[in-house]
Amino acid sequence: MSMQAVVQDRFGDRDVLRLAEVDRPEPIPTEVLVRVHAAGINPVDVKTRSGGGMAGIVGKPPFILGWDVSGVVEEAGFGVTTLHPGDEVYGMPRFPHQGGGFAEYVTAPSRHFARKPAGLSHIEAAALPLAGLTAWQILVDTAALEPGQRVLVHAAAGGVGHLAVQIAKACGAYVIGTARAAKHDFLRSLGADETIDYSAVAFEDVVHDVDLVVDNIGDPEHQRRSLEVLRPGGLMVAVPGGADPAVEEQARARGLRATSFLVEPDLGGLEQLTALVEAGQLRPEVSAVLPLADAAKAHELIESGRTQGKVVLSVH
Repeated sequence: MSMQAVVQDRFGDRDVLRLAEVDRPEPIPTEVLVRVHAAGINPVDVKTRSGGGMAGIVGKPPFILGWDVSGVVEEAGFGVTTLHPGDEVYGMPRFPHQGGGFAEYVTAPSRHFARKPAGLSHIEAAALPLAGLTAWQILVDTAALEPGQRVLVHAAAGGVGHLAVQIAKACGAYVIGTARAAKHDFLRSLGADETIDYSAVAFEDVVHDVDLVVDNIGDPEHQRRSLEVLRPGGLMVAVPGGADPAVEEQARARGLRATSFLVEPDLGGLEQLTALVEAGQLRPEVSAVLPLADAAKAHELIESGRTQGKVVLSVH
C-alpha cells in the first residue's frame, strides 16, 4: 500500500521538500500504525532539512521529517496491549531518529504515543508533543521545579516557550518571559507574572535571583548573559544547540549550573501533559495551519523566527 508524504532527496533549502507517493510503513512487534491527522513542525525539522539538527542521526536523504503527530491508531503490532485500532493518540515518534510524521501514516513503538486529550483537536494535539515534552522534562525532570521558585523563559511566546510558561505556572512558579512587546498580552494570558521586551532592555539589567533559566535562543553570548540573573546554585538549561562549553565552565566557577538538553519520547510525560490540558492549565497555541503539500511554506514560517506558538500541517 502507498501513501503521500513530504520527502527530501538531499539537504538544502525549502525547495528540497516535495510531496510524493511512497510505501506505507508496516508496524513491527511493539509498534502501532497511526493514520496521521495533523503534524506539528519544529525548528529541529528546519535545521535537519538543511543538514544540521538531527541530520547526523537521521542519516543521509531520502527521508521523511516530522516528529509531532496526532492521529488514530490504524493497526497494532504483535504484543501491543495498551493501544487499539480506533484510539485517538498523539506523540513524538522515534526522536531523534527519523520520525516520518510529515506523511499520511507513521509507525513507532506504542509507548511513543499517548491517548489524545479529549479537549484538543488533532491540530492542537499535534502542536504539543515535542515542545510540551521539552518544557516538561526541563521544568519537572531536570530542574525539579518547586512552588515559589523564579523561572525566566527566553523566547517565551515561541513553541517551547509558551508551553513552558504554562507548565511552570502549573508548578506554582513565578514566571518571567522575554518577548517583543507585541506579544506581552499573549504571555500574560498564559499566566506570565512578568514580561520583558528584549529589544528594548537588557534582560540581565532588570531580572535577578532566578532559580531556573530556560534558554530557547541557542547563542553562547545569550547564555553567558543568562548566568547573570541566576541566584547562587541556579540552573540554566540550554535548548537549541546545547550549552556552550565555555559557559558551562563559567557557571561551575561561579557556583552555578548550566546544562544542555535534548527531549526524549516519554509516555509518562505525555500523560502528564494530558492531565494539565484536562485540568485547564495547558493549551497549545497554533498560529498557522497548512496542508501537507505546503510543508515548504510551513518551514518558511518557522525560519522567520517570529511565529507565536506552533505551526501545524493538516494531513487527513
